[in-house]
Amino acid sequence: MTLGSRPAPPAHNHTSRAYFEHATAPRINTDAVLVTSLRAEYPNLHLTVVPHTSIDLFGYARAGNAGLAAIDSDKDRLTWRRFIPPATRLEGDTGDLGTELKFGKFLLDWHNTEYIVHIADCRDGSSAYPSLVNQYVLSPSVATTNALLLEAGKWTSTLHAEIWVFDGGYWQKSRELYESIVKASWDDVILDPAMKKSLQADVDIFFASRETYAKLKVPWKRGIIYYGPPGNGKTISVKATMNLLYKRSPPIPTLYVRSLSSFAGPEYSIKQIFGLARRTAPCYLVFEDLDSLVTPFVRSYFLNEVDGIRKNEGILMLGSTNHLDLLDPGIAKRPSRFDRKYLFNNPNADEREQYAKFWQKKLADNKDVVFPDRLCPAIAGITKDFSFAYIQEAMVASLLALARESDEMNEEWYCLRCMENFATSKRAAHETGCAKGRETSWDVSMWIIAIQRVEDGDKELEKLALWRQIRRQVRILREELDAGNGETAEIR
Repeated sequence: MTLGSRPAPPAHNHTSRAYFEHATAPRINTDAVLVTSLRAEYPNLHLTVVPHTSIDLFGYARAGNAGLAAIDSDKDRLTWRRFIPPATRLEGDTGDLGTELKFGKFLLDWHNTEYIVHIADCRDGSSAYPSLVNQYVLSPSVATTNALLLEAGKWTSTLHAEIWVFDGGYWQKSRELYESIVKASWDDVILDPAMKKSLQADVDIFFASRETYAKLKVPWKRGIIYYGPPGNGKTISVKATMNLLYKRSPPIPTLYVRSLSSFAGPEYSIKQIFGLARRTAPCYLVFEDLDSLVTPFVRSYFLNEVDGIRKNEGILMLGSTNHLDLLDPGIAKRPSRFDRKYLFNNPNADEREQYAKFWQKKLADNKDVVFPDRLCPAIAGITKDFSFAYIQEAMVASLLALARESDEMNEEWYCLRCMENFATSKRAAHETGCAKGRETSWDVSMWIIAIQRVEDGDKELEKLALWRQIRRQVRILREELDAGNGETAEIR
């Protein structure tokens, strides 16, 4: 080999050689190079270039709709070998190796017609974005190719046990979110029965009333806001609705907006969001934490998309917020935008008892946990002003304590003299001069009295290990609330 010479490249077929020669030289347009080469290699076949993002032929075939087999050799194929971390290590999964195809040649068999399909990474330059993967379909008939692409395109645009999620500036199909909502049920949502019925009716009636809206000559669109303190069931209500809509025939897709941040700015994101919503309508468009998504910088653009000159037929919008007061009046108070609002407040005594019964049912098959009926009203009696999330935390912490067999408790965190004094004179414990009492806030003092009243009504409660743990955990959470750290995340 002389100085400056290069070793002879391995033997390739015509198109493969053109791809690799181009990929190792200054690149101008990979797509044009491949089209020119394929037309020269297959002069008697019709060539159609298909972007992978628009029509996923390989996903369509792998779903069982067509046969697919590689027909190139290893030297004519370009692949990357990657390590794929486990989605979760909880079940012992440690990860696996996967192959990412960059260039390859396949034979696709659909309805007794064979197609030669090349797939290639056509990104030009060194930038990782945007990704451009094209499929090059060769067949004798334009009509059969179009028929294949039409069916594969319909399949690609349809959800398959997935939810549309907008994040990072683009829409993506999420199997993970679907799996998180597939078991959600309105039976598990603890709310006032009338309110729960109204929540479900709003959704059902909207999607069943297209003709009614048309007769009334009003746009078939609606907006609903869920608001209230965090941790009171806004998210679980949305999940139950998503699951119910997915089970309809035909299914109503959910479009879930996680963030407006994108490489092109939030206005671009809003345009993409409503673009897909209009194409997939009827649909359920969800903006969680609406107050943090729609900032003053994008408010005008958002409002224009909601009720501007563009039609939003068949779109039911749902916005949730913990802080209704932070929403612009143009969003919160304009009827044509979000015309129905539901307050998810802290649960009342009956709802707290129902939530305790929900946990009792969940633990019914656990022989290690004694959870009699009388414990449900007792839990409700000591959790006033708690959100569902706080009651859940008390239950989880109590069960974990029981699992650790830490039933030994130090009950010396309150003074009997202070408690008796408070019960008779209505003076807070810290006013008695007692050292322990000085550390006891008014809310905790009220909680002590609530405990005493509950136990006075049922002397057997003290014998229940779960009650003793719950009593302790509620006190800890009560002190957090009193310290001003009471905000919690939604139940998820």
